[in-house]
Amino acid sequence: MSTELITEFPFELPKGYVDAAGIVHKTGTMRLSTAADEILPLRDPRVVQNPGYLTVILLSRVITALGDVPRIDPKIIEKLYSADLAFLQNMYAAINAVEPIVNTCVCPECGHTFDEPINFMTAE
Repeated sequence: MSTELITEFPFELPKGYVDAAGIVHKTGTMRLSTAADEILPLRDPRVVQNPGYLTVILLSRVITALGDVPRIDPKIIEKLYSADLAFLQNMYAAINAVEPIVNTCVCPECGHTFDEPINFMTAE
């Protein structure tokens, strides 16, 4: 049994970040959050003024790669499409959750109900 902790998770955005040159960046990596990731953004003046901005700061800290984008900062996160932001928020919640996140599925042919772990490799 392996005791190695997986700390980085690949993802593929549903829409993708479009940079200034029009290049779409869809694949990336997100790491597990640390206590500092959760606490330090609360002091950011943008978050103090608008608590909804916490998501932007938090994601800019934990996304370690996004296509060929050299640096992930809040301005990059601000330019994501809503679908991509929602996807990343769900992924953040799932990889940092104590319990694994699953979808409850029902077979359309036999009616059997089963749980399927959420796969962040694709945006299905």
